[in-house]
Amino acid sequence: MRDDLDASAPKDAVAAQLFPPWATLAARIALVSLVVLPLGLLGLLMTLQYTPYITGQSITPDQPVPFSHEHHVGGLGIECRYCHSSVETSRFAGLPPTHTCMTCHSQLWTNAAMLEPVRRSLAEGRPIRWRRVNELPDYAYFDHSVHVRNGVGCTSCHGPVDTMPLMRQAAPLTMGWCLDCHRNPAPHLRPESEIFAGHWAPPPGQEARGAELVRHYGIRTEHLADCSVCHR
Repeated sequence: MRDDLDASAPKDAVAAQLFPPWATLAARIALVSLVVLPLGLLGLLMTLQYTPYITGQSITPDQPVPFSHEHHVGGLGIECRYCHSSVETSRFAGLPPTHTCMTCHSQLWTNAAMLEPVRRSLAEGRPIRWRRVNELPDYAYFDHSVHVRNGVGCTSCHGPVDTMPLMRQAAPLTMGWCLDCHRNPAPHLRPESEIFAGHWAPPPGQEARGAELVRHYGIRTEHLADCSVCHR
């Protein structure tokens, strides 16, 4: 008699015996997770590429010598081209050879402990192994001389270096950041006399002045955002 009653029991009652009360909720959470978790992971990966961990922005790498742009540029007034002598003629701004450092430091702070790597470099004839602060991937072509000769100042990309005790990357250097300027360079352009100015800011009327500088430098803005400009 008991077997007959069990066999005729409603299906919902049987299911209730097979699964605990929270099983339906757990199943719904699992189904939602199959959609939400992959999308969340994708969003995380897309966001990660714009963080300093990937771009290097605001990162101050360790250097063999704690060179202070704040002291040398902001305090002593040494201009960019004194150390970065190829910035107007080459893709690379260049790093100063040891004898440039020793022009002053053979007379000043000659026994300072922090300058031991400089003295050793001169004695051994080996260049100081500076760590690059602003580094682009190999597939991105960048030419310092083209930018400097066409109205783009040093601080537009490198930030206020004369206030940096230790050099850091001021800009994200992402593709979008570069394209913002390439698509509309006029707000960022300076006259030749202001290229190496440390605290240049766009003056009133920069929109009209920038448009005039575009013509002055002969910049063909219609092609600046072409892929082949930066990817060669």
